[in-house]
Amino acid sequence: MPVPPLPAEAIELGAVASDWRDSVRIAGAALVRSGAATPAYSEEMIRMIEEHGPYVVIAPGLALAHARPGPAVLADGLAIVTLADPVSFGHPHNDPVRVVLALAVAVGGDHLGAVASLANVFNDSDAIDALASATTIEAVQHIMGVA
Repeated sequence: MPVPPLPAEAIELGAVASDWRDSVRIAGAALVRSGAATPAYSEEMIRMIEEHGPYVVIAPGLALAHARPGPAVLADGLAIVTLADPVSFGHPHNDPVRVVLALAVAVGGDHLGAVASLANVFNDSDAIDALASATTIEAVQHIMGVA
């Protein structure tokens, strides 16, 4: 599975988040704007992190929030939020987070392929810094390989 669609509506630059939950809600709202999820999906992503810990902080400065497919997922989608000020998820090595990705996958088995495609983007060690400092939606799409 390639990187899910990343329309302009799914990108928010320089967002202000009070904590990690707020950052996930902002990313979830971007999924809602893009038509990939309902508002309930944000709370599902938060619940997963509350239950399983900060496993979503997959690299220094980068979180990949997601939840299981279900009625809150309308279509495959990806949202990217850069934060004006980093937030802590409680990860011992990769906090604080500057970039939050939210992934919605409609079909259960497809999420591993989507995560693998995203991982390929971040094989470039400069990708997180480039995203965190991006000033345009087009720059984010280019970094993610969907421009």
